[in-house]
Amino acid sequence: MGLAVALLVGGCGASGGADRGGVPLGGESELVSAESGQADGAPGDPAAVAGPTPATTGTAGTAAERAGQAATPAVGQPPRRPKVVRDQGAPIRKDLPPPMPQPSPTDCRPTYVGPQATRAEVKAVLTDAAGRVYLPVSAPHLRVPLDLIKAVAWQESGWQSNIVACDGGVGLMQVMPATADWMNEIFDESYDLHDYRDNAPLGANYLAWLIRFFADSYFGGAYALTAADCAGSTDHCLLNLVIAAYNYGPYAVDTDQGLVIPNPQYVRNVRALMTECVCLSF
Repeated sequence: MGLAVALLVGGCGASGGADRGGVPLGGESELVSAESGQADGAPGDPAAVAGPTPATTGTAGTAAERAGQAATPAVGQPPRRPKVVRDQGAPIRKDLPPPMPQPSPTDCRPTYVGPQATRAEVKAVLTDAAGRVYLPVSAPHLRVPLDLIKAVAWQESGWQSNIVACDGGVGLMQVMPATADWMNEIFDESYDLHDYRDNAPLGANYLAWLIRFFADSYFGGAYALTAADCAGSTDHCLLNLVIAAYNYGPYAVDTDQGLVIPNPQYVRNVRALMTECVCLSF
């Protein structure tokens, strides 16, 4: 889900597009071994956010090291990274997420419902969300980096807790109502996406699920988000895949034709915000 038009909040682009794929929350879904399907995401890349490539988060090693290969570049040419290939035995979700929303009209403006949380309150709930264990059975050591959660929340909403996008995305992390209902039903939870204290862990849980989904499928279960593995926003490193899928959904990234980064501008924005966003100093 996502805003059809980019919001400029505090000098940084804020655009929805978060939970197009749906996310397990408060529990772990039944898994099966199969190929994932493809889901088309509606375009809606926000305005570019200037900033350098963010610093490395975690230490999973390069893509070549994980694949057990040594890249041998031609003279004068940059190193070639090995193709990332899906592990055919990797588990994927059995239950498909709800359909993605249609693109919003370009002249649509977001609305605001209820009071807005202060920056201090938002910082507290995002920090709490980063400290949780979302997949205690399958990935008990997986954590969602705080800088990633803060950057995604700023990109999605500008840390506005009461914003509702034209396509229906709600709150800090721009969670879709259908996705929240789907998660609550499947995992027997009662999270309220309109309450920023629930909205933050909803979005963080989505990021955790995406990390596990792509790491188990393509990176041998290595969950570290290493920005140095990506030469650019279209490279298929774990960090880029997770960010892209948060905006367009996992099945728009993990397609029948292979891995795709359908929204490189969004990926660039979030990665820049991970190191340059004013929100990091709040």
